[in-house]
Amino acid sequence: MWCAQILTLFPEMFPGPLGQSLAGKALEKKLWAMDVMQIRDHAPDRHRSVDATPAGGGPGMVMRADVMGRAIDAAITKRPEGMTCDDWPLVYLSPRGKRLDQKMVRDFAAKKGITLICGRFEGLDERVLEKRNVQEVSLGDFVLSGGEIAALMLMDAVVRLIPGVIGEPDTLLEESFTSGLLEYPQYTRPQVWEGKEIPDVLTSGHHGKIKDWRLKKSEELTKERRPDLWKEYSRNKSDD
Repeated sequence: MWCAQILTLFPEMFPGPLGQSLAGKALEKKLWAMDVMQIRDHAPDRHRSVDATPAGGGPGMVMRADVMGRAIDAAITKRPEGMTCDDWPLVYLSPRGKRLDQKMVRDFAAKKGITLICGRFEGLDERVLEKRNVQEVSLGDFVLSGGEIAALMLMDAVVRLIPGVIGEPDTLLEESFTSGLLEYPQYTRPQVWEGKEIPDVLTSGHHGKIKDWRLKKSEELTKERRPDLWKEYSRNKSDD
């Protein structure tokens, strides 16, 4: 069973939206598990302090290496015996991390579990990341108040790939990014809405033509909206 460990200062934020809909039902059925841990439990003083001023000066506060090191070590001891970072990666949600994409999501889903570190303030002491072999992952070129929302988003992307979570697994095969392209436009009833009709090819019953139309639309959308993806797709297509 795939398990997500979350190190956070705000455990009440979990499971949040992941307790609802398909992810929530799968959590109840124990298709996946969540273990939320309070970072302050590893503070050395009675005030449960987790941060201090930045070395060298500057605004804000930095999460202390001693506290975070103990919190991470406690999470590691709760994993099944024999797990390594290859089996169960340590991930810190950070704007400077490697950009999350669908390939990375699939890789995380194939692991035994994941430990997600939710930062706050100005981030973590760099020594923790180095000493504990922590992987930094970013959801995009923007900044959040903390890593909790990013952790929820990453888990949602992973959990839906776990067998049994999605009712029709075939729906995962034609989603955006699965083939390197954005997904084609979707339509449903009514046939005519505010003067706009469903494209005739989609109601023709000709599966070959429908497949060709969808591929063409996916290529057009990707070329228009995501030239970076289009460049990679075109290069791979040429190699094939």
